[in-house]
Amino acid sequence: MSDEAIPVQPAVLLTIIAETVLKDAIVHLLKSYNVSGYTANQVQGEGSHGRQLGDIEGYNTNVEIKSVVSPEASDAILLSIKDYHGKHAIIAFRHNVEALF
Repeated sequence: MSDEAIPVQPAVLLTIIAETVLKDAIVHLLKSYNVSGYTANQVQGEGSHGRQLGDIEGYNTNVEIKSVVSPEASDAILLSIKDYHGKHAIIAFRHNVEALF
């Protein structure tokens, strides 16, 4: 095993779960803060807004978007997402991580 240090940097894993209708707006928001990448998946579940299922059996109406961002970008993005809260089913949370960029 090598004694070489792994060159990781402090970062934040930001996870946003929202109605699929918000996907493009959230992606645009991430890009406005120079986020270099994200992963989006269709998901289903149940929360305070009730069970989130599509109109057609088997189709989901929620999207989960994950991105590794700087702590500063995380703060700004979460503040911006706050505007959707109360109007749409959305939740966002973050974890401190170490990232290899």
